[in-house]
Amino acid sequence: MKRQCHDLCPHFQLAMALLAKPWNGLIIAALETGAVRFSDLQERLETIGDRMLSERLKELQAAGLVDRRVLPGPPVRVEYELTAAGHGFRAVYEAIARWGEMLKQD
Repeated sequence: MKRQCHDLCPHFQLAMALLAKPWNGLIIAALETGAVRFSDLQERLETIGDRMLSERLKELQAAGLVDRRVLPGPPVRVEYELTAAGHGFRAVYEAIARWGEMLKQD
């Protein structure tokens, strides 16, 4: 982590750094329903490019939030799914959604 605020919990700062990256929160939320192939995940997110999605999935995998599973072929397929830590995002997602509801403008 490059920036730190010494008055804030380092775990909070780590989580915020992960969520601050574009697409990460949406990718995690899109995987909440179960294992998804790369192309299906891309369809769910609509406007994300192949390269960005691949990069973000690798980062989320390295952080221990996403598992990548290669299915035997032919053709060889790859599925992504949340780990137990990744499923922990659900409570965060729901809290952010409630907060967003308070922020909505009429």
